[in-house]
Amino acid sequence: MASKMANDVKSFRVASFFLQQRLIIILFLLIVSMFVAGEFVSKGFLTSYGHICSVLRSASFLGIVSIGQTIVILTGGFDLSVGPLVTMGNVFTCMLIKGIDSNTPWALAIIIFLGAMFGFFNGLGVAYLKVPSLVMTLAIGTLVTGITLLLSRGAPTGLASPILRYVGVGSLLGLFPVIILIWIMLSAFFVFLLRSTTFGRKIYYIGANEKAAFLSGVKVNFVKILAFTISGAGAASTGALMAGYTHDAFFGIGDNYILWSIAAVVIGGTSLAGGKGGYVGTIAGAIILVLLESLLTVMRMPEAGRRIANGLIILILISIYFMGERRRT
Repeated sequence: MASKMANDVKSFRVASFFLQQRLIIILFLLIVSMFVAGEFVSKGFLTSYGHICSVLRSASFLGIVSIGQTIVILTGGFDLSVGPLVTMGNVFTCMLIKGIDSNTPWALAIIIFLGAMFGFFNGLGVAYLKVPSLVMTLAIGTLVTGITLLLSRGAPTGLASPILRYVGVGSLLGLFPVIILIWIMLSAFFVFLLRSTTFGRKIYYIGANEKAAFLSGVKVNFVKILAFTISGAGAASTGALMAGYTHDAFFGIGDNYILWSIAAVVIGGTSLAGGKGGYVGTIAGAIILVLLESLLTVMRMPEAGRRIANGLIILILISIYFMGERRRT
């Protein structure tokens, strides 16, 4: 049974790998096209190195949140708590650091631990209590929002430390933004994790057929809990890193990341049913979403218009994805 399942999943992954590679090429060609289109709208959109870095810096925050979202969706779940966890990470980081470099290491450790802990609770509810992930993560997200409001008394205080500001807005040798470098390193690690490790294979096994994965000896509950724990830690860490970008804390700073992280994953070709896709496509999805926002901004579209256009374009891209899924099945 285990050997048959492994062979079936291997064949499935090989076929989906080539489809995924073709989609990734299309997505990155779309990114180039969007930069070119932006150049016609606003001079320097494509040719300004500073603007390109600015777009990628913004995309890096979405990309880091979407690492955990990708892993969770690959198992067949969703994580709606990422937005509140980003806000919690942002608010608590500034409260704990208070602008002092020496406070940074232990403050970040606490933030990562809190994010992992709430992610762990998500995983426990989904794996053992069999609560649907949408319900469980929504409940935990609401709890996190309440705790953040309670402990900050509704008025975020404190500032990011100079070293965290350097990570958020600084550049290595004055050329390469540090946050983008962090995103690249995290991306390389998690792409390797998903493609080349036993844990990665188990993620795909569970998403492809959870019952068969269990019967073949995969510790399904453990893997699911670990997936949600990674997602929680990643979301809280993103909030902490964003504190370096914004310098101080903002309530609701993570709200958009709930929809955007799922949209980035889906645009990148990962199946909402789980078991198919990968993080490389999510990288492209994150860049596309941020580029879209940037394009609408340089076109001087008002906030209401940008939200409507964003929603419509995301809906179109996701609809194209689902039509492709139906044709393949």
